[in-house]
Amino acid sequence: MKNLFKLYWAFFKIGLFTIGGGYAMLPLMEREAVENNKWVEKEEMLDIYTISQCTPGVIAVNTATFIGKKVGGFFGALFATLGVVSPSLIIITLIASFFNNYTDNPYVIKAFIGIRVAVAALILNSTVGMIRKGIKNPYQIGIMIAGALTMIIFNVSPIIVIIVAGIFGLFIFDVRADKEETNE
Repeated sequence: MKNLFKLYWAFFKIGLFTIGGGYAMLPLMEREAVENNKWVEKEEMLDIYTISQCTPGVIAVNTATFIGKKVGGFFGALFATLGVVSPSLIIITLIASFFNNYTDNPYVIKAFIGIRVAVAALILNSTVGMIRKGIKNPYQIGIMIAGALTMIIFNVSPIIVIIVAGIFGLFIFDVRADKEETNE
């Protein structure tokens, strides 16, 4: 029960102090799950991000659920998920009751402009971190660039890009060579 509460509290803090949604939460989740609590390894975290992106739903909720499942099975997944969504439910309920009174306030408008910039920085930080951890050779760089351009220029669904990249990965990459590089 102590581990379940620890999971809930860790993800509650992340949900409470992260503005900007799922991608903005990823660096905090990594710090909490990898560095502070050692629930998962860094490489494992990247795999969790990948599967969380492919799974329907919000990436932060999916990530919390997968980490919780690894730590405490079904109840770990439940407590981690409840932890990450509870602050949003509480905050949204409070904001909804008062927001209409302040939407025209110039201070509120300016604050939200500043918050948007900070959220963009958090998302950029997550992206750069994932690129550093996950891109290790020219083939991976090529797949990343091709996938990004395909989505940007041709408006192709990210799901299709992920599936095609996975198929390329099946035929291009040698897992044994990647493991040997990692061990050096």
